[in-house]
Amino acid sequence: MRKNLVTVIAALLTVGASFAQSAGNTEDGMKIDKQRLERKDYLPTINGTLRAKYEYQTGMGAGRFEMRNARISLTGNVLPIVAYKAEVDLSDEGQIKMLDAYARLFPLKGLTVTAGQMRVPFTIDAHRSPHQQYFANRSFIAKQVGNVRDVGLTLGYKMPTRMPVTLEAGLYNGTGLTNQKVWHKEVNYSAKAILFPVEGWNVTLSVQGIQPEEVWMRSYDIGTYYECGRFHIEGEYLYKQYSHGAFKDVHAADAFINYDLPLRRTFTKISFLARYDMMTDQSDAKTYDEETGALAITDYKRHRVTGGITLSLSKAFRTDLRLNFEKYFYPDGGIAKESEQDKVVLELMVRF
Repeated sequence: MRKNLVTVIAALLTVGASFAQSAGNTEDGMKIDKQRLERKDYLPTINGTLRAKYEYQTGMGAGRFEMRNARISLTGNVLPIVAYKAEVDLSDEGQIKMLDAYARLFPLKGLTVTAGQMRVPFTIDAHRSPHQQYFANRSFIAKQVGNVRDVGLTLGYKMPTRMPVTLEAGLYNGTGLTNQKVWHKEVNYSAKAILFPVEGWNVTLSVQGIQPEEVWMRSYDIGTYYECGRFHIEGEYLYKQYSHGAFKDVHAADAFINYDLPLRRTFTKISFLARYDMMTDQSDAKTYDEETGALAITDYKRHRVTGGITLSLSKAFRTDLRLNFEKYFYPDGGIAKESEQDKVVLELMVRF
């Protein structure tokens, strides 16, 4: 299976590398390049993200090298109103994973229809691609509490209003990316509204319903960020409920600040970052305690403070060298996973 997947990707890269031309990209790489469409240039565009890191865990006195991501994406248009994206990660912590594989239609001005495998519209931080992340490791909201990629249908609409407003909503299987043949009497849902009240100020509201097995998990998220000059300031809060009181409510929060200082020599800028994030006990609604039969805790309550600097070779997220230190705080009785303890992280990220 892996050999076949690698062969397909290699073939796509060979064809794409021969013909690909630069094109405008939004966050998910699906913006239509008007000039290309006018001359009926529908050749694919190839993008990739490589993230190599070294982590040293201070408590254990041990370290490890890791190829966190080796993503390759192929995007393009087959008609002025039909676009596509296929993305695979050749090394997601050493595993090969098919991530995005969808077709997108633009039937009316401002309206998009996306069908296939994708990240569902929910939260700010969980929707960021690896090359858009500010820190070497994602927040608890983006990794444990609000991270969902599924198969289904998403509608998006940019409202023709003075204040920029984008609405996204969709229906999904809820059984993940590798179990798509299951029949469903109920479907999962997710919806998000993105507002820009003034220039540089974003407000994002999200709601989501997921039923991995018997228990529904319903989540509500509010996030905001403000960009002014060299500053990026962001905060997000997520609240999750379980149906029939199957597990106690979950709370998660994330807040950080980023300051960019321009440089004139080898590096374009140096960024200074500080973050606080937390989460209460959480269950994935699939793991049960063998003795009691109740839902088990899969992620224990914890707080974390992260500080770091990032050296960049360009103004955007193109080539970044990140150095972070993460300090964790667990209450009495909390169980810390090996990867969720105090550590120093050095990461090199390249986007092409």
